[in-house]
Amino acid sequence: MSEDIRALSARALRQAYQSRALSPVEVSETLLDQIERQDPALNAWCLIDRETTLASAREAEQRYLRDNTQGLLDGVPVAIKDVFLTPMWPTLKGSRTVDPAKTLGKRAPAVASLERHGYVPLGKTTTPEFGWKGVTDSPMCGATNNPWDPAKTAGGSSGGSAAAVAAGMAPLALGTDAGGSIRIPAAFCGIVGHKPTFGEVPHWPASPFGTLAHAGPMTRTVEDCALMMQVLSEADPRDAQAAPRRPQNYLAALDQDLKGLRIAYSRNLGYVDVAADIERACDEAVAVLRELGAEVVEADPGFRSPLAAFGHLFYGGAANACRELGTRQRSLMDPALMEVVNKAERLSMLDYLGAVNERLALSERMALFHEKYDLLVTPTLPITAFDTAREVPADWPSTRWPTWTPFTYPFNLTGQPALSLPLGLDRAGLPMGLQIVGRRFDDALVLRAGHQFEQQRPWRRFPPLAGVD
Repeated sequence: MSEDIRALSARALRQAYQSRALSPVEVSETLLDQIERQDPALNAWCLIDRETTLASAREAEQRYLRDNTQGLLDGVPVAIKDVFLTPMWPTLKGSRTVDPAKTLGKRAPAVASLERHGYVPLGKTTTPEFGWKGVTDSPMCGATNNPWDPAKTAGGSSGGSAAAVAAGMAPLALGTDAGGSIRIPAAFCGIVGHKPTFGEVPHWPASPFGTLAHAGPMTRTVEDCALMMQVLSEADPRDAQAAPRRPQNYLAALDQDLKGLRIAYSRNLGYVDVAADIERACDEAVAVLRELGAEVVEADPGFRSPLAAFGHLFYGGAANACRELGTRQRSLMDPALMEVVNKAERLSMLDYLGAVNERLALSERMALFHEKYDLLVTPTLPITAFDTAREVPADWPSTRWPTWTPFTYPFNLTGQPALSLPLGLDRAGLPMGLQIVGRRFDDALVLRAGHQFEQQRPWRRFPPLAGVD
């Protein structure tokens, strides 16, 4: 093929397999070679098992040769964030406290869905310990760096997955998002990341972060995001909190236009300071949405910062993840994680329930807001990537990561779908992101709006480090 294999979408790979222009083995070997070349600078992967990956690719190749393909992703390599159980590989969650042997032989619902659709497992990607923060580093794995500038962070907690996709090491990746952990690294690395409605993608075992936590796709195009959603949203009886399954065709919905949609554009939610380049890029994006026929008005949802409530619930989740760990095990862990855990362990039940009350009020406010507006558009983040191996930028007024992610975590509190799209590069050459938020269970509309925008403002660039044509 004339196009670089590393730049092909999942749909393009499927078409190439069907026409015999490419084989899953050839593609997997190319991506494994790309990982070998690029990952020393990025540290996006914590496990690569070439033999297992190529064995899976050979099985897919045989299915194509027999014209007996399996599902929507047959032969397509996928990177797996190291919080998802995989039967053949340990799942350590970035922590020295996890016994690898106890995690083997089990599969998360997302992994089970990918298996049914014939995917090729490419490896496990890095995460901060237990996915607790908006950057990706841990005592076990070290820091994951940004493909656009390896001196900068890839974001987190799905930073390994984002860096892998951005650098041409994987066409698709799994991520999780309890406060922005799909959308933050998607924006920092210049890829597409979708946090589905809570319950839309089954998740098991239940996250210690409770109903803040969502599992979802990370890709280079919205179409591939929709394709993954078609797979990941399949039923799994182990998730008792999953929404009832209903007929959904995320791919078919992409081609509908935006005429008549009512979209609210909030530059800053009424209280956030946003970098000038990001605000300018978002203004330009909103102009594109208007050109596509949507009715766009500037409107803030009208809620005050829910940072304190989020902190109680999220850090309470971090403490929940550590509840069985003794002093010796805790001494092996990220010291900053231990700081927030120790603080959360001192919260009272009334503190926690007060945060629940605020969360319910925010959910009600957003539900009523969406009676008037079909979608809400904001920046994904108010800043671009900062120095790696830091929780916050240098000279930041706070020590904790949620203070620089004010556009992401509110929609974990409400459980709404939220998509981050690449907006190009700022003057320093770093990616910026646009966020599209919808009503609960209106993921198809969120993806449709993102796809229509992407058709007008396509973003398929790779960082120079990747070496992709």
